[in-house]
Amino acid sequence: MNAMEQTFCQCCGMPMGDADELYGTNADGSKNEEYCKYCFEKGEFTFKGTMEELIEICVPNMVAANPDMGEEEARKGMREWFPTLKRWKQ
Repeated sequence: MNAMEQTFCQCCGMPMGDADELYGTNADGSKNEEYCKYCFEKGEFTFKGTMEELIEICVPNMVAANPDMGEEEARKGMREWFPTLKRWKQ
């Protein structure tokens, strides 16, 4: 899968990949194509906080996945990217 085809969770921005195990579920138990299992389960968002709260939760994961990235760089990138995701679009 190339970067142009990569699917990202439309809430937290996590790369989802090809395997179904990271995808959330709809109310009927079917796979949800837009959100990961950490953000969306059984047809409902599991994360009830604000975008800024989610960014603070995601910063350590982003830094861990990108060793050359500092916390402020991760935070800045997410503050720019998250508003483009379906969950946070105004």
